[in-house]
Amino acid sequence: MEQIRIFDTTLRDGEQSPGATLALPEKLEIAHMLDEMGVDIIEAGFPISSDGDFESVKQIATELSRSVICGLARCVPIDIDRAGEAVAPAKSRGRIHTFVSSSEIHLKYQIRKTQAEVLKLAESCVKQAVGYTKDVEFSAMDATRTDPIFLAELVHAAVAAGATTVNLPDTVGYATPETYAKMFADILKRLPILTEKKIILSTHCHNDLGLAVANSLAGIQAGARQIECTINGIGERAGNAALEEVVMALRTRSDYFQLGTKIDTTKIYPASRMVSSLTGLTVQRNKAIVGENAFAHESGIHQDGVLKHRETYEIMDPTIVGIPTTALVLGKHSGRAAFRDRVTTLGYRLTDEQIEASFVRFKTLADKKKEVFDEDIEALIDDQLEIAHGMWELTGLQVTAGSNTTPTATVTLKDSGGETQQDASIGDGPVDAIYSAIQRLTGVKTSLVNYRIRAITKGKEAMGEVQIEIEHNGHKIRGRGISTDILEASALAYVAAINRLRSHSNRERLVTQHSGV
Repeated sequence: MEQIRIFDTTLRDGEQSPGATLALPEKLEIAHMLDEMGVDIIEAGFPISSDGDFESVKQIATELSRSVICGLARCVPIDIDRAGEAVAPAKSRGRIHTFVSSSEIHLKYQIRKTQAEVLKLAESCVKQAVGYTKDVEFSAMDATRTDPIFLAELVHAAVAAGATTVNLPDTVGYATPETYAKMFADILKRLPILTEKKIILSTHCHNDLGLAVANSLAGIQAGARQIECTINGIGERAGNAALEEVVMALRTRSDYFQLGTKIDTTKIYPASRMVSSLTGLTVQRNKAIVGENAFAHESGIHQDGVLKHRETYEIMDPTIVGIPTTALVLGKHSGRAAFRDRVTTLGYRLTDEQIEASFVRFKTLADKKKEVFDEDIEALIDDQLEIAHGMWELTGLQVTAGSNTTPTATVTLKDSGGETQQDASIGDGPVDAIYSAIQRLTGVKTSLVNYRIRAITKGKEAMGEVQIEIEHNGHKIRGRGISTDILEASALAYVAAINRLRSHSNRERLVTQHSGV
């Protein structure tokens, strides 16, 4: 079966989702998961956009061994040079993805260039990129609103200059499956050179009209052989085509598409959980493939059918995407071996030190509640990994509150040097008192923009998750904390946000135009 290349842009287009900025350790975790999944190409970032993005792409190119590592660049010489330097450690596995606007509305109002100028720009920048790597991808931004004749001229110029992959993106989510497929069919008819040189055509669809996956699948039916997508469909505005949806559509309906991918689908659910946790972007309950309700049945008729024969109402086996058939219940008497086995099954690759640290927290949790479920373990490990990357760690919390009592919180923090500090504060409520004490200890003053609570598991002993968003000097940063004690979870979330704020403030941001390819 012919293979479709999966080009994952979670770390580039996905990170451009408002509030989804990732630090280097978080990017590396996701990149390693994508590499293990079998993703063909990982777009690791936009190197010219910041020093942090450059270092992320370079480090990912250094560490990963299987996937092609790609850096994005505008058709601007300094962008090409920066991307070339960033992917250099990947050697033969390095790709430069360069783009320029092509639609009349973009040329007139955004880049203010003529078609002739754009043609020269594309040609010169592709040639420059080929000087760094033979694997060069060219994108005609806003291709779906571009004049077909000019689009063909632009693609021909890029291919003649050395581009080996050509992406025709639906940048603004404007296309329909029929019109998107027609664009690919038309470009193949106009340019026989694409077939002669075995140029890979690529889809890149945004979800503004909810058609990103449908358009991507229409594109490959018309001749494209690469799909650009993201985990959980995150990305600019309404997001991108979701990797899990296009991959499982091809697998589940292989009888129809007659196309496949190299993706290890059992890693889809763990990857979804990881990206959701690290970006703070919650997956909606009814999200296809990875949503909490994706394999849930409440209707009596459906339940009866599934009990008699699963395939009556389930077209996919949940284990195929990495969702356990049953939740493993662990308790305070469970040992390290059982814990390690479950952690591995859930898709985590932890060091012995990380396993031990997580196991200690697991035993503490098991003493507080009778049963520890998979969701508890996932939340616990995600939280532990976030703590490991932080500068501050919450080691103690005592809160006094009541209807006739001034809320008071005493907080103990340990810094990265191992020193412990303690302070107390009052507030309008227990959470406000906790946050005031943390601000006093860390010396960081912030505004709380958003505060959300949810139960991860069911019952009165459920693990509680707190997600917050703080603002500091115009920058918004997320934090997440989990505990059976919601006040402790609130404190953990605030400490996580402060750690992220400190991490991001150490990276100089360059003011450049971000892409919406």
